[in-house]
This record gives sequence, structure tokens and C-alpha cells, in this order.
Amino acid sequence: MTVEFIGMIGTQHVSEIQPGVGPLIDRDFVRAFTRAHEESGFDKVLVGHSSSTPDGLQVAAYAAAHSERLAFLVAHRPGFVAPTLAARSFATLDHFSGGRVAMHVISGGSDVEQRRDGDWLNKDERYDRTDEYLDVLIRTWTEDGPFSHHGRHYRVADVNAEIRPLQRPRIPVYFGGSSAAAYRVGARHADVFALWGEPLAETAEQIASVRAAAGAAGRAEPPRISVSFRPILGATEELAWERAYRILDQITASRGGHGSFTGNRMREGTQSEPANVGSQRLLAAAQRGERHDRALWTPTAAATGAAGNSTALVGTPETVAAALLDYVDIGVSTLLIRGYDPLADAVDYGRELLPLVRQELAHRERTGGRSRAGEREPASGAAR
Repeated sequence: MTVEFIGMIGTQHVSEIQPGVGPLIDRDFVRAFTRAHEESGFDKVLVGHSSSTPDGLQVAAYAAAHSERLAFLVAHRPGFVAPTLAARSFATLDHFSGGRVAMHVISGGSDVEQRRDGDWLNKDERYDRTDEYLDVLIRTWTEDGPFSHHGRHYRVADVNAEIRPLQRPRIPVYFGGSSAAAYRVGARHADVFALWGEPLAETAEQIASVRAAAGAAGRAEPPRISVSFRPILGATEELAWERAYRILDQITASRGGHGSFTGNRMREGTQSEPANVGSQRLLAAAQRGERHDRALWTPTAAATGAAGNSTALVGTPETVAAALLDYVDIGVSTLLIRGYDPLADAVDYGRELLPLVRQELAHRERTGGRSRAGEREPASGAAR
């Protein structure tokens, strides 16, 4: 089985524990960050989106021009540009990058965040719009001749784009969400359905829901599954946990995070509790306990308000690799990992973590079985 590893890049050295260093768009840092992921063996990197951050397609275009192999998963919110225009923009970058672009569709979990860009639809209406948006966008990429569409949100006539994706049959579509509406829309359109890092049992339940929704949509093959984590590594278990608690103290001191996609600032002006189901699920897991399964640790999610992928996997590289393989064993094929020290952690993951997972998968392929690294261990307490 092949597992895809995805990291995340930004235009500034910043994280929950790291205040922004340098200009908001630091070209030298983007090049270094991109190169670190490429040299570390990541398959793709996510380029995030919010109402206040630099445009993701342009960030990806710059990074693609300074890399050779690494692919770019560009976060995209339907509704702010026409689907036909988005189709042409992504297809154009697909050609300039040599077929190294994917789209990560996020319908939007915060009303306040959406309204900053002038979107006043409620959550259910946003998912309905996303459903129709993806119909038009994918047809723009794939229809053999002109087509028209008359729907509730979009009306186009005689669409026949000259620019089509370099990738065939089209650019891959990833889709994020944890609500029933997300399952319904994402399972219909997505190549990969993205989840945040919950305990194994809850993740298996979500995978079952996605697959059921795909079957209800008439798909012969369901989407592949991605899960996101924040690994915290140490040379020993004790050192890993010492580092984890230092990170937690820094997040707490910064009141949720410094200028990151997962800090409390992403919900500025909203109610104290997040509106999106994914964040609610992470906070519920945190309330049930700090540690789950082999190495999943939830206080980082609670400290940041669970505004993004914020649950950690803590331990030695061997422990965290085994924990990632536990998720592979329940049907996950994409692992999105990023660190609290973003650049240094990307290098460490490439040196210490990715090879262990890939070696175990290669061993299984050769032998048809698992090594000791793949054996499940019971959860144990992690007292401070």
C-alpha cells in the first residue's frame, strides 16, 4: 500500500508557538520551506486559505517555480470566484507546474470568517453551493465540448475552456469536513476526503460515514481518506513528553497561538465555541481525556480552540510511526503532518519519521504481514 505524506508551507516563519518572523511574504523563507519538504520526501504540501492570508495559488506558483518534484495542495473556498474561472486558474498552474497541483475544497466553518469576504450564506447553504460549484468546475475541466448549467447558485452557457488540466482525467480534488453535509457533498465529488486527527474509533466511524455517503451517491469506489496530525518527536519517550508540555505552555501563554491557521484568532469576533463540527469533535475528544490510543494527545487542540488540525502524536519516531500506521490499518492513505517548529520539524520528519513508515509498508508488501512496529499497543497515561 502506498501512503501519501503531505506537509504545509506558508509565507512566513510562524506557528502557534512562534511569532511571525520577517515580512508577511518572505520569498527566501518560502524557498527554504519548500526545499525542506521536497528534500525530506514529502509528496505534497498544503497551502492554506483564510480571509486575511496571501493568495494560495500565487504562493503555490512561486513555490512550484523553485522546486522540481513536490506537489501543491491549494486550499480553495467555493463561492468567491466563478467555478469556471477557478477551473481555468488551477488548470493554468497545473501546466506551469508540470502537473503538480491539487485542490483542497473547504466550504467554510465560520460564519464570521466567511462574512469577511462578503459571504452571508449559512453553513447548509454553503455546502449546497459547493455541491453545485464542483459540478460546474469539474465539467469545465473534463467536458469534451461546450456545456451549459442552470442551477440555484450558478448559471453558465456554452462553457468550453481551452485550458484543461495537464493531469488526466483532471486535477485531484481533496475535501475537508466532518458534518453530515460535508459527508454528502465530499463523498460525491472528492478523490480524497480529509479529516482531522481524532482517536482511532471515532476516525473509523467517520470513514464509515464517508463510505456510506459515497455509496448513496452511486460511486463504485469511495474517496481515499486523509488524516491530519501535529507530531511531537523526541529521542526518548521522556524527552518527547517534556517537549510536548513545553509546547503546550507556549500555546497557553500566547492565548491560543501566534498568527497561525489554528490559533484562536481564526475565530475572532465569534462565539466562544466553534461552529464547525470538526472542531467540536476535537474538543469533545479533549474533554474525554488527554491521551488516546498509542500516542494521540489532545491538550494542544483544547489550547488552540481546535480551529484546525491541532491534535498531536507524541513519542519517539518509532512510537509516532507506529501510531500513524494504526491509522493506515483502519483505511487511511494520506497523512498530513506539520510541526510546531515548522521548518525544523519538516526536516526532522524527513530524517526520522517518514522513512520508518515507508519501511514498514515496504516490509508488509514483501511479506504480507506486519513487523513489531505495526502491532497495536494499549493507551497509557501521560501524567505531567
